[in-house]
Amino acid sequence: MNIDLLKEICETPGAPGYEQRIRAVVLREVQSMGDDVTVDNMGNVTVLRKGRSDKKVMVGAHMDEIGFMVTHIDDKGFVRFTTLGGFDPKTLTAQRVIIHGREDVIGVMGSKPIHLMTPEERDKSVKIADFFIDTGLTAEEVKRLVAIGDTITREREFIRMGECFNCKSLDNRISVFILIETLRQLKNIPYDLYAVFTVQEEVGIRGAQTATLRIQPDFGFGLDTTIAYDVPGSKEHEQITKLGAGAGIKVMDASVICDPRMVSYMKHIADSNNIAWQAEILTGGGTDTSGIQRMTAGGAIAGAVSIPTRHIHQVIEMVHQDDVLSSIQLLKCSIEGLEGWDWSW
Repeated sequence: MNIDLLKEICETPGAPGYEQRIRAVVLREVQSMGDDVTVDNMGNVTVLRKGRSDKKVMVGAHMDEIGFMVTHIDDKGFVRFTTLGGFDPKTLTAQRVIIHGREDVIGVMGSKPIHLMTPEERDKSVKIADFFIDTGLTAEEVKRLVAIGDTITREREFIRMGECFNCKSLDNRISVFILIETLRQLKNIPYDLYAVFTVQEEVGIRGAQTATLRIQPDFGFGLDTTIAYDVPGSKEHEQITKLGAGAGIKVMDASVICDPRMVSYMKHIADSNNIAWQAEILTGGGTDTSGIQRMTAGGAIAGAVSIPTRHIHQVIEMVHQDDVLSSIQLLKCSIEGLEGWDWSW
């Protein structure tokens, strides 16, 4: 595995709608991987690899990460913000962030110290509105560097922990990495392949919808993280997936019911190629899969490869290297084998 590339992909900022930096990394890597590489008006990157017939298959992996946007700077230089995507507020206390202003500015998520809280306040759940960002700079310095509308991302370094990778933004940068590595390995492509690195998934699957409307695929694969709740305190039925148990084959989530033909096909591909897999039913949340399935005339035959992820939508996230490798193989073999399957109802 190209760990240096994975590290760069995870650490590069790219809040929804402001994916410029991560898009530049993607374009650098994929420029020579397709017959055509384009960027549309929304910022989606599409790599077209021609196949043997004119049917179309689309794979979507979103580039954006959950983040924030500056909404106010007070007279003392403290920054208020709104969210771009879903956050668990309790995980933000005293965490470092980066404000992407005229230059990058480090800040700390501040809130009321526990020493000053009333007993009632201590028992209440913390809210996003309770936080502010402290940059350590004077108000004049902050206002010179930061403006309303600047984006903010988490500040977290990529590290290895045993057989796992740990960083901010593994949702969904691990899928960006997997799609790039799949493109490197693909050789036998039956249908025209549109590998799309999408934008604004975290705020409503927006990029995937517009890309699908343009491509009009016959087949589609979402590529995204999913919950691995295999930790203390969880019940077996709550775990969704387990770290290290293989690539997830999505059955459904809150935004999509995957085509049963595609689910059966992906299970067959995994078993035939000795790829570790686990069925995934995500009871909350959605992915680009829904946009790919619905935003084409008559619908696409769609499924998804899901990467088990612990601590998802928190300050750091974690995936297992074996699941990453299994996901690359599952996606590659699923694309290469499409022509040989009976897709009738």
